[in-house]
Amino acid sequence: MKIHLLAVAFAAVATTASAHDVKSPVDPAKPAPFDITAASASTDGRLVTFAMELAGEAGSIKPEATGRLPGAKVAAYVWPTALDPATAGFAEKSGILALAITAHPDFDDTPLFDENGNGDPSDDGESWHSHWVVLGEDAGCGAGLKVLDVSPGVDILPATAPMLPVALDSPGMSPQFSGTTARITVPVKGGEQAAFDAATAELQVNGEGKTPLLCVTGVHDVASGDLSMPGRITKEK
Repeated sequence: MKIHLLAVAFAAVATTASAHDVKSPVDPAKPAPFDITAASASTDGRLVTFAMELAGEAGSIKPEATGRLPGAKVAAYVWPTALDPATAGFAEKSGILALAITAHPDFDDTPLFDENGNGDPSDDGESWHSHWVVLGEDAGCGAGLKVLDVSPGVDILPATAPMLPVALDSPGMSPQFSGTTARITVPVKGGEQAAFDAATAELQVNGEGKTPLLCVTGVHDVASGDLSMPGRITKEK
């Protein structure tokens, strides 16, 4: 599935719509833990909670370890948004800001946090964890999308970024899986009524260490069907 994300995201920014969630039909042909049935996002004015309902047990499938970083695979639950990347500390208008819950057993990109609680913060890639990422189009990637390539120390990155050559932040917010629900809460100022969507995807590190370094290689499901971001972040009542 090739997604022209930039075009639909900018359209979402320009579109005024009432606040609502995103519904998606069950598709038996898709892996149930990655088959989205609904997505939502709400805010109390300070924190935004993103949620995704799946047809199967959320978080029950992870990539198999290969023992090497080149070619390493990543499983992801993703909420693309119309929020400016500067909201999370990236360069203004640099791409599409997305929140992701990921797992990848072959590398750790959260050096500040010890997700598995074993006292070593450098071996947690297999545990589900959170990232803000900035996405952009790239025809060289299987799904037409990549996490933007950057130069740490030159390009603007958040304070908690692991300083990898991709636009990725590791804010340390713990994802929650409960039955068929994936959920994560993050601090976001001014998030009310921002457009969002939801997707489940596979990413892969370039096998030769070249750019694009981190590609979206496949998309399991997109809540809207076309990443048109019909959802709106609602104010909690």
